[in-house]
Amino acid sequence: MTNTLIDYYKAIENTSVQMLTAARMENWDEVVRLEGACAVLIEQLRHESRSQVLSADQRAEKNRIMLSILRHDAQIRSLAEPWLTSMEDMMPTHMPSLTLH
Repeated sequence: MTNTLIDYYKAIENTSVQMLTAARMENWDEVVRLEGACAVLIEQLRHESRSQVLSADQRAEKNRIMLSILRHDAQIRSLAEPWLTSMEDMMPTHMPSLTLH
């Protein structure tokens, strides 16, 4: 079975929902794993978009999906911000430069 472009958009949206759920549970390893799965889907979408065209109805659905994905992404970033800040706090403020001889 060949996936249509809209199937890829829906799969990406579903993955973004899973990422948001994992972020809410502070399961950052799962967020990263799902981000990788999303990257694969996006690459597949790019490949398929060379040979498929969305209908007018599908373009409207794509727009709805894209807005949903953007909302999920914003929520994930908001949840990740404190975690990222704590990771920055654990990093040394000055990294010695490396010199190669």
